[in-house]
Amino acid sequence: MIGVIAEKIGMTQIFDDKGVLTPVTVIKIDENLVVEQRTPEKNGYSSVVLGYGEVKKSRLTKSVLGQFEEGFDPKKHLKEMRDFEVECKAGDKIGVEIFKDADTVDVTGMSKGKGFQGVMKRHNFGGGRASHGSKFHRESGSTGQNTYPGKTFKNKKMPGRMGHEKVTIQNLKVVKVDVENKVLLVAGAVPGVNKSIVMVRKSIK
Repeated sequence: MIGVIAEKIGMTQIFDDKGVLTPVTVIKIDENLVVEQRTPEKNGYSSVVLGYGEVKKSRLTKSVLGQFEEGFDPKKHLKEMRDFEVECKAGDKIGVEIFKDADTVDVTGMSKGKGFQGVMKRHNFGGGRASHGSKFHRESGSTGQNTYPGKTFKNKKMPGRMGHEKVTIQNLKVVKVDVENKVLLVAGAVPGVNKSIVMVRKSIK
């Protein structure tokens, strides 16, 4: 598996050589620091720990600072990548150039939070009649029984908080890899708000 921690900048649109317009998401990939390399002999499995984003030492706890070797600048975000396919060691830096040969990528992020929503928006319920005299418009309707067992079962679709969930969009086409500006352009939308942290991996399917 090959992937890095990145930051969603926003969306724009570009034209190709034939004049076809493509909406793209701009993903900034600053250098990821290889904080630690875990091996089967020492840890029982193979992985690397990547760090991203500058942060003051005073902002981190001692347990987090202990993961960084002497001389390493502390990073705000840490992510472990299992079975990393790029040869590297602690202290190396990995950037957007690892996607030069990639045609598609998978992007994982936290979707936008929409707050507390009703069943029509959250679960796409149809609602009741909209005609005059109807007293059932946007309600959820019955949620249980008034006889045995007389309760509402778990996982019943009801109003509640919507969004802010971990979402992965697979097989997004790589439109451009800009090594100079450290950005990756992918066709289509990416989960999350602008300036949010996302994980970008080479497609696994």
